[in-house]
Amino acid sequence: MKFNIIWSALRSPKRVLEWLETHWVTPAYGGGLLAGLSIFFFVAATNTLSGWLYVMSGVGLALLAIAAILPERTLRQVSVHRAPIHPVSAGDQITVELIVENQSSHAKMLLQVEDVLPEALGKPVIQAIEEISPTRAHHWIYSQLVEKRGIYRWQTLHLRTAAPLGLFWCRRPRTANAIAIVYPTVLPLTHCPLIDEMGRDQSLLRNSDRRAQTASEGLTRSLRPYRWGDPIRMVHWRTSARYGELRVRELETFTGGQELVICLDSAFAWLSSDSVQNDFEDAVIAAASLYFYACRQNLQVQLWTASTGLIQGNQAVLETLAETRSGESLQASSLPTTPVLWLTQNPYSLSALPSGSRWILWQAIAPLNPASQNLTVQRNPGILVQPDQTLQMQLQLPATR
Repeated sequence: MKFNIIWSALRSPKRVLEWLETHWVTPAYGGGLLAGLSIFFFVAATNTLSGWLYVMSGVGLALLAIAAILPERTLRQVSVHRAPIHPVSAGDQITVELIVENQSSHAKMLLQVEDVLPEALGKPVIQAIEEISPTRAHHWIYSQLVEKRGIYRWQTLHLRTAAPLGLFWCRRPRTANAIAIVYPTVLPLTHCPLIDEMGRDQSLLRNSDRRAQTASEGLTRSLRPYRWGDPIRMVHWRTSARYGELRVRELETFTGGQELVICLDSAFAWLSSDSVQNDFEDAVIAAASLYFYACRQNLQVQLWTASTGLIQGNQAVLETLAETRSGESLQASSLPTTPVLWLTQNPYSLSALPSGSRWILWQAIAPLNPASQNLTVQRNPGILVQPDQTLQMQLQLPATR
């Protein structure tokens, strides 16, 4: 057992040095040189019995002992806190703010702070701090470019120092939780026939204005002058007598608005290879872009994913799309029975959509029965995404019929 430990240590000396640095200290270049000279002077003194060599060896060993104790004491009573990280979109920079606080009554000199980021965000970021006054704090702010959407979590920081003599390095971990939310890109769509067609579909409107159309009192919104063709029952006779001209009532119309559900087929294991682009990322971008376009059109829009089900609200939708993954477990209820906008890579799922639905298909696999797919296209039109065209342009094309 001991032989295995020694052998593993000899095979990976770097890991041994890292373990020593985080649990005790590890010698710097100057410390190793001084230790070698001290041992050399001691050996020479034993051979020559020279007193001055003993003195030089003792002074060197004393300096090494002091230098090995002080770095760990320097890192005591130093705490690290984080400020909340504001969400950004993919391709932007997150701003990370760290507060290194000296809680002791003595100044802390020559500190090194290392923020250990997740691998997806990049390499650890290192900052050197010359001095922190007693009971004061040092604010460290840096930016990090984030290329991909997601919710990134990390918590580990390292405080490192060799002060005051620079002969030994000492590193101690600190915990400071961080959450960086990176939203998917939202394409600026000027128009989207796919959404506009569903917005004009009267079968999806939750109208409750029949009572308003047949009523003659109690639902008046405003009065206007009489125009040719207005029904006589809509004339407000008392106001007409006051103004000496016919005044017609405009009634309030109670309309629940268009209910639109954008469904992302996240339960399907989307294919991704060198010949196939990352279609799932494009689908997430399309879902976010279509959602906010529908919001601008004053539609009541919701998002459905396999893990969350139906959700609504700008922040909730963006956070869901930031965290969703391809092939996630189906924890939500089944798809709504009303017409939906279906985003998928699976052509076999198109035939199960409710009548009146629309779809966007990233076709990485061929359907088993092309005739059945043609029948589905005739019943529920959609868009077949072409890899050689931009996604923004294709989302603004009319549906295939």
